[in-house]
Amino acid sequence: MNGTPTLVRTRAELEAALNHPDGSHGAGRRAVVMTMGALHAGHLSLVEQARALADTVVVTIFVNPLQFAPTEDLSRYPRDLDGDVRLLTAPGLLREGDVVFAPTPDVVYPDGDPVVRVSAGAIGNVLEGAARPGHLDGVLTVVLKLMHLTRPDVALYGEKDAQQLAAIRRMVHDLDVPVEVVGAPLVRDADGLALSSRNAYLSADERERALGLSRALRAGVERAAEGASADDVRAAAGAELAASGVDDVDYVALVDPSTFADVPDDGYGDALLLLAARVGTTRLIDNTALTLAPSPGAGARTAPEGARA
Repeated sequence: MNGTPTLVRTRAELEAALNHPDGSHGAGRRAVVMTMGALHAGHLSLVEQARALADTVVVTIFVNPLQFAPTEDLSRYPRDLDGDVRLLTAPGLLREGDVVFAPTPDVVYPDGDPVVRVSAGAIGNVLEGAARPGHLDGVLTVVLKLMHLTRPDVALYGEKDAQQLAAIRRMVHDLDVPVEVVGAPLVRDADGLALSSRNAYLSADERERALGLSRALRAGVERAAEGASADDVRAAAGAELAASGVDDVDYVALVDPSTFADVPDDGYGDALLLLAARVGTTRLIDNTALTLAPSPGAGARTAPEGARA
């Protein structure tokens, strides 16, 4: 099937686009990919995976004000709806019968800022939640609203925002939301920089320094492969950031993938190494999975909760 997707801006237009003329909700499997626009190859890889998993794909484009702190410039976030739609209609992506939902804030929040919001709980109090208080609460609130509005069978999110993905999975589980959540692999540019809409803010010199994040992750993975402890892995990543000229670091963290609790120095098993830093005025995040080996013959290390049988 060729053709173009339907672009809708209001709740009524979305409902009409998703429903069949007979008023039914349609047959087949529906996937949603939620974005804030300024699309890049990472977003498009999510749409491509959604295309393989579902009969109908809905892409939402909405810059959510709830997830921006007062100190963050919401108006500065890049917006290019026409360009985004052009990218989404490339071969193998959206087609006739699919939907692009690009609402304004008054459509998503018709009564203004919502009084009742979703709390990210303990996952929202650390790392990104500590650096950007209320950020994950804002993310979960809009994600739940968009799930209700688009009624998907499956929702896809990038593993680059690992803490966000973990929070969404926990929300869906704890609140019994009937949606399958799928994580899609992080996509990197040829030089190793994780794709992000914020990369557009980097000067040539800043981009070169930003490569320190991916080098720091590699350093941590290499130390883990050598049998290093959790603290040694963190130290190796931090040292590489410093050597690369990335000195405005929010955190270098090694956590349990399911709870986002810090891995103790004697921990072993699957873990996530996460970084957040500012390069110039641009805040970047990156992460990678790794496995910590137990101490040889000692059995003294403790497996992270997510790695236990």
